[in-house]
Amino acid sequence: MKNTPIDKNLIDDVIKEFHISDFSKATIREVKEIASRAEAESGVEFIKMEMGVPGLPPSKIGVEAEIKALRNNIASLYPNINGLSDLKEEASRFIKAFINVDLKPEGCVPVTGSMQGTFASFLTCSQCDEKKDTILFIDPGFPVQKQQLVVMGQKYITFDVYEFRGAKLKDKLESYLKNGNISAIIYSNPNNPSWICLKEEELRTIGELATKYDVVVLEDLAYFAMDFRKDLSQPFKPPYQPTVAHYTDYYVLLISGSKAFSYAGQRIGVSCISDKLYQRSYPGLTKRYGGGTFGTVFIHRILYALSSGTSHSAQYAMAAMLKAANDGKYNFLNEVRVYGKRAEKLKKIFLNHGFHLVYDKDLDEPIADGFYFTIGYPGMSSGELAKELMYYGVSAISLETTGSNQQGLRACTSFIQDHQYTELEKRMKIFEENHPRI
Repeated sequence: MKNTPIDKNLIDDVIKEFHISDFSKATIREVKEIASRAEAESGVEFIKMEMGVPGLPPSKIGVEAEIKALRNNIASLYPNINGLSDLKEEASRFIKAFINVDLKPEGCVPVTGSMQGTFASFLTCSQCDEKKDTILFIDPGFPVQKQQLVVMGQKYITFDVYEFRGAKLKDKLESYLKNGNISAIIYSNPNNPSWICLKEEELRTIGELATKYDVVVLEDLAYFAMDFRKDLSQPFKPPYQPTVAHYTDYYVLLISGSKAFSYAGQRIGVSCISDKLYQRSYPGLTKRYGGGTFGTVFIHRILYALSSGTSHSAQYAMAAMLKAANDGKYNFLNEVRVYGKRAEKLKKIFLNHGFHLVYDKDLDEPIADGFYFTIGYPGMSSGELAKELMYYGVSAISLETTGSNQQGLRACTSFIQDHQYTELEKRMKIFEENHPRI
């Protein structure tokens, strides 16, 4: 290799210090730390695309509401474990306004970020029926959700949806559900890491099969309404954020403050449990806790044990942001559309220099430009490409860590700065020269 922006030996030495023998299995945090170390030692700025962390200022509406709450001494009081009533009301309205689903406020439960929401959901679902001891992931997906199950000692199984879009999804999904051991299905939509967006026909398939086999659907909406191919930003007007909630009665919608509202640091989200699921009793829960419904166990047993409630002031922030969006006074999507514009520019640079998009379509429609995209290079495995790009001062994570069977990387747009497009163009030109296409 000639003229790589960073000396190959420097990168290799740093990687050796982390004892990573297969770079395709390097975690997000490991890639981040290696990039930071290499950047500091080489003096060469890295183009960092490994972390899925918001890179925009937080919503001012949320910040001002939280400051006001703190000045009113709210920090001295324990929050109600059920959640701030204003937040529950506005979350219910938000779901009606932007998803067109009716869901009572009692089922809208504040959590310390969707991460806690998934953890609590996994625990509750896994305890409902002793025969149903496994979570099914429609992958690719967020790696840490699997780590949560490892931490709690729960079983999970996965499949890569790449080859099973559209009509193919039904048979593949049913091949797992018919075994009778699946307690819940989880996926993200838009998807982390691929940015695919499941279509209505696919959501219908998931919902109908979940109903048939009595399985809870966990719909991770961390990137709520961020499919920028259509305007999903107008409250109480179509088009709406697509959801499985139109096709089954037993679901949890995981709404995050982190990405759409750029409020990640305060760890605030809302787990929205469907009305029927909230009120349903399960034999496993009754045996373990002596009674309760899915919703009451989720709140008064699981969440209470995990954190005794969610940050009081952050709940005021989330309530204010949701209310402003519901009232049509705050178009939260306008602030995050920049991610799509960045993706468009980045994709063009990579495609011009021999790369290809791994997950490139939603059925017959080109994939949206958004928070993430996926890239591959001919003849290179995920691990090889991830390591090779480090020599060029570009960091991204292997798709292998996300449950994907495809060879390539996840790239995140959140930390890209305006001056880096020109630099990336220069580096990828050198990359292409050093790796001529076959």
